[in-house]
Amino acid sequence: MSAVAEATVRPMLIGGEWRSAASGETLEARDPASGGLLGRFPRGDVRDVELAVGAAAAAFPAWRATPATERAACLVALADRVAEHAEELAAIDVADNGSPIKEMRNDAGIAVAQMRYFAGLALQLRGETIPTGHDRVNYTLREPFGVVGRIIPFNHPLMFAASKIAAPLVAGNTVVLKPSEHTSLSALRLAELITECFPAGVVNVVTGLGAEAGDAIVAHPAVRRLAFIGSVEIGLSIQRRAAEQVVKAVTLELGGKNPIAVFPDADLDAAVDGAVRGMNFTWQGQSCGSTSRLLVHESLHDEFVERLAARLEAMRSGPPAEESTDTGAIVHERQFEKVMSYLELGRQEGARVAAGGGKVAVEGMADRFVRPTLFVDVEPDSRLAQEEIFGPVLTAIPFRDYEGAIAIANSVSYGLTASVFTGDLGIAHSFARDVEAGDVWVNDSSRHFLSAPYGGVKNSGVGREEGIEELQSYAEPKNVNVRFG
Repeated sequence: MSAVAEATVRPMLIGGEWRSAASGETLEARDPASGGLLGRFPRGDVRDVELAVGAAAAAFPAWRATPATERAACLVALADRVAEHAEELAAIDVADNGSPIKEMRNDAGIAVAQMRYFAGLALQLRGETIPTGHDRVNYTLREPFGVVGRIIPFNHPLMFAASKIAAPLVAGNTVVLKPSEHTSLSALRLAELITECFPAGVVNVVTGLGAEAGDAIVAHPAVRRLAFIGSVEIGLSIQRRAAEQVVKAVTLELGGKNPIAVFPDADLDAAVDGAVRGMNFTWQGQSCGSTSRLLVHESLHDEFVERLAARLEAMRSGPPAEESTDTGAIVHERQFEKVMSYLELGRQEGARVAAGGGKVAVEGMADRFVRPTLFVDVEPDSRLAQEEIFGPVLTAIPFRDYEGAIAIANSVSYGLTASVFTGDLGIAHSFARDVEAGDVWVNDSSRHFLSAPYGGVKNSGVGREEGIEELQSYAEPKNVNVRFG
């Protein structure tokens, strides 16, 4: 390990203490845009997870007994600290993740808003009384699980690290958080702020590989509540692995191959804006919710594709730290190679490139920038149209009528988001009813709203987040019956 790397090792937070991995091993953090070494962080494994879960379990009784308003106050304090350090945290994610600064700055703002939102719900986690007769009272309590494991992905490192611990903490649980091994630095900086706001052991941050530290969290019998954001393949493995130990409550927000349908009466300017925004090109399409299948009525297909292609060609790929950059770098080499393989696959399947279609050289940067890409002449059942790429690749597919649009929209194994552009109220509500998705936008795309539940159906996951449903999912109902006399 070089002297530079040794000087920049960031430790884990376990039980209020800063710790190296039990093995002494570390992982590299590299800037995906420049390729430069940012530092090192611990390669935690089952031994470190055992310590973290033990610390969380030890902190749980006192944290559970802490009044809900005081738990909320700790979360508000953390939100305030994140707001104070938002620019620093955004800069860490830019260097570690490769997405443009304006997007990572927005992520910090969303994290602050979501933490404050869940803090405000602290007194809404309540039970109910149930009429059972004049000589008794029946009521429910909502009780925390204990130790919660939260495993987050690489595409929104700070936003997920900060916001996804909010609901479990307000509900009275303690947390073991594992960030992606590709983007751990902002979570470790967040851990420093956490120590200023929460008692020791209430929040623990363990870094390392998903197959090692992540698997140990999933398998630990004392972690009775798990939540994961990531791919379908890993989500399925988590369900299997968790079930091998004890009965656990598991929520999953997984992948998507999401449709955006444009009908003949749509406002074309708004629909083009929606297609660009919905694909999340500004973080290189690396989002489960990206509307990556563009379904356009055949009567306006060619005009729409021409307009959209011009918009994509005008987007600037550049250094992520520059304010004028629209698209940054793919987060790591394996993901870059995956995206490039799908560009080749699309051509092999007979699709035609209308915009982008390859990598681009950015002066002074590493070779990991992919242009926003639009494929046309795509078959609905092709791999390009069926498989999640998690990159800046949009496929355009024409449709003839409403039934055809719905059939194409529902032809994949995913069901996370969907979008429809139309001036017809009947089509709008029918599409919202008939499309198989957890979230639907009408004449809009990609926007999230505080208190609105977010999550998928089919292989896109189970459970809902971002609303009161998320808070309730971290507390189990207990029924109490009292007979008088």
